[in-house]
Amino acid sequence: MRNLDKINLFLGLFAKGDRVLVVINADPDAIASAMAVKRILWRKVSEISIAHFNRITRPDNLALIEYTESGLISLESVDKNDFNRFVVVDSQPDHNEAFSRFAYDAIIDHHPLSCDNAGYVDIRPGFGACSTIMTEYLKTLEIKPSAKLSAALMLGIKTDTADFTRQTNFRDIRAFQYLYKFADMNLVTKVERTLMTEENMGFLGNAIKKRKVINNRAFFHAGIVSKPDDLVVVADFFLNIARVNWSIISGVIDKKLIIILRNDGLRKGAGNTAKEAFGKFGSAGGHKTMARAELDLKLIRREIKRVNQKALADWVVSIIEKTAGKKIQ
Repeated sequence: MRNLDKINLFLGLFAKGDRVLVVINADPDAIASAMAVKRILWRKVSEISIAHFNRITRPDNLALIEYTESGLISLESVDKNDFNRFVVVDSQPDHNEAFSRFAYDAIIDHHPLSCDNAGYVDIRPGFGACSTIMTEYLKTLEIKPSAKLSAALMLGIKTDTADFTRQTNFRDIRAFQYLYKFADMNLVTKVERTLMTEENMGFLGNAIKKRKVINNRAFFHAGIVSKPDDLVVVADFFLNIARVNWSIISGVIDKKLIIILRNDGLRKGAGNTAKEAFGKFGSAGGHKTMARAELDLKLIRREIKRVNQKALADWVVSIIEKTAGKKIQ
């Protein structure tokens, strides 16, 4: 099917009086992709809103939202009855239980196919970013993206491909080149420079002091934390340690054990490793170089009798090292 024909099927889902909700797990790629959907449906529907369910704390993500005026709202504040059409981008409905409130009319994503339960599905796992897919939509429809939308889409591509060093194909590069002509580069620079707060620095400093490095894998268990994004900052940073090829960072939030995995791209996929190691304890998965697990402490309690922070830290190490015996490196 030609690209225009497929996109016309997407547009055919919507009528002038529709009230559309785009639901995202907010990160730069998801935010930019949702903004693109909003631009594409501008003047084609009555209303379109973007709702996120995750807590946004990373300074660069907050800067992106502020500078692009993306208008995100919290999913908690949404009345389902105010909308009659639902779209998910940069995720699939089974990626998080928060998506389950709605029956989706459209799914647009670049992660491996796991759920295609929607009237319209465009899932392209060969793409480095969902922002690339949405840039192709804009180009095909001959919609010139604004400077802010172009900047957001560029940041979405840069973030999910780690500046074109992971899971990138030529279409990601072409999309980036196209957006460069229109983007507010000052906005891009401002967002990219807003990487860390003093609070992040303190958390990172503690992680550096208490890290464990075993078989070229860096571990840190933070105990009870208030923001999962702090774990992400540490996971990304630890890959800069010489000879470290995996970082596995964990912490407890709302009675769940959150585990962030990163690798250098030369190893077995992080997403598959997360599923293999932790899948029976909760949700786990991701990309080749980055993954996340959210585990039920009640299920972990069946494995270890005392669920204290030291026991959890030791358990994460033991599970990863056991999986390592199956050649994750």
